[in-house]
Amino acid sequence: MGNLLKVLTREIENYPHFFLDFENAQPTDCERAVWNQVNAVLQESESILSGLQAYKGAGQEIRDAIQNPNDMLLQERAWNSVCPLVIRLKKFYAFSLKLEEALKSLLESLTCPPYTPTQHLEREQALAKQFAEILHFTLRFDELKMRIPAIQNDFSYYRRTISRNRLNNMNLDIENEVNNEMANRMSLFYAEATPMLKTLSTATTNFVTENKTLPLENTTDCLSTMASVCKVMLETPEYTSRFNSEDTLLFCMRVMVGVIILYDHVHPNGAFNKSSKIDMKGCIKVLKDQPADNVEGLLNALKFTTKHLNDESTPKNIRTMLQ
Repeated sequence: MGNLLKVLTREIENYPHFFLDFENAQPTDCERAVWNQVNAVLQESESILSGLQAYKGAGQEIRDAIQNPNDMLLQERAWNSVCPLVIRLKKFYAFSLKLEEALKSLLESLTCPPYTPTQHLEREQALAKQFAEILHFTLRFDELKMRIPAIQNDFSYYRRTISRNRLNNMNLDIENEVNNEMANRMSLFYAEATPMLKTLSTATTNFVTENKTLPLENTTDCLSTMASVCKVMLETPEYTSRFNSEDTLLFCMRVMVGVIILYDHVHPNGAFNKSSKIDMKGCIKVLKDQPADNVEGLLNALKFTTKHLNDESTPKNIRTMLQ
């Protein structure tokens, strides 16, 4: 454990610094139960991303059907193209609910007394790694989803067709899979620009609200500590040289941005003002020092999915850095 946790003392004392082993951390006996529960969810994440990446949409079939409303063959072709896609979209939505539960379990473990958030992250590296993996997945999912306008078009066509058929008293088998209530919830989910991030920020906010005996700082300090650790790991050559893969660098950047966004949604004053425990200037600088292609999506996430960036309390130099 010792060589994993070399504490850095060369920076401001307010910011805790140690090496989080995102590549090799293994669960201890104390972490095992929660780790197993979260791992069962995370094992699905790659197939969810592959499914989203392969999503082609039924745009052409839908256009043909709309332009030729009396051609029943084209109507049937569009419907048969859309139904499997809707089942896939349901799978993605269902996974977001599993991710929400996994996040709550991790937050419970990483914020509970008597340890401080820093002590938790040092002691429970495997859970910290899973928390990071959830954030990494979330930003990847949302980056992909933003590039696929077909998702909302396909789902709108599905809902319109279902409504029309209901008026004609037609019962369709797919309604057993995606009934009206499920369709409403999926509709709200996919209407979000970044649906997975929205799920996580709502789950984190609910966690704070529901755990009234747990000080808010336990949660926000956990998030700010992770942001600080990622920032230091990214800007310290002796740490980045320990990464076995270049992908770990991008992983670290995504995690840093993810925890900043969660912090900004959960903390009443957000991540950007002067009282914030996150060194936003330093975090943005670390991102801007990377190749533009690697960080454009992450800088956009800070610009467009945070809550407090445009508050009057946000220093002008921070806003300028993100313009």
